[in-house]
Amino acid sequence: MIASLRGTLALRETGACVVETGGVGYRVHVSSHTAESLPGVGETVFLHTRQIVREDSLSLFGFSDPSEMHLFDLLIGVSGVGPRLAVAVLSGLKPIPLQRAIKEENVGALVAISGVGRKTAERLVVELRDKLDVVGVGAAVATRAKGVLPRSERFEDAVAALVRLGYTATQAREAVQRATGGEEGLSTEELVLRSLAWLGRPAATSAR
Repeated sequence: MIASLRGTLALRETGACVVETGGVGYRVHVSSHTAESLPGVGETVFLHTRQIVREDSLSLFGFSDPSEMHLFDLLIGVSGVGPRLAVAVLSGLKPIPLQRAIKEENVGALVAISGVGRKTAERLVVELRDKLDVVGVGAAVATRAKGVLPRSERFEDAVAALVRLGYTATQAREAVQRATGGEEGLSTEELVLRSLAWLGRPAATSAR
């Protein structure tokens, strides 16, 4: 079992990278969030890994964050969720927002993830909500108690609202990203309205 890899990043590609160590190149599947944290080609990289063995394949999945790897382990234990879909889920939401969405039964945020339908989202909630110990959300809880949602949660809620209006998750994420404009204090409603304006849709049809 390959538990981790440390070596030289030989190649970066969509959804995967190649880490060369000891004269051997290992192709490792990664989420978009881990991909963003990778160094430049030719530099040293370290990844926590999970080796998945199937009858017709042997695949390696890598994680820059141990919490992401823990969530991967939980996700692949859900009925109907394989390793590739688990990586797609982790690409759609970072660990803390994903745990929060599941714990709070926010199916809308989950179906906003590419490849996740409503039935799968509901299974994630039912099978994982009692298994998750959301770590590192003390600040988020404090801000919510003051009536202010954390920035990451506002972002994900805005994305989910746009998906419910018929936009793809990719379109929604790009629109909300552009809507933030570097401002930190925008509410979910403001993000949705600005996103709709950027997408060219009348604000009157927003997140109902």
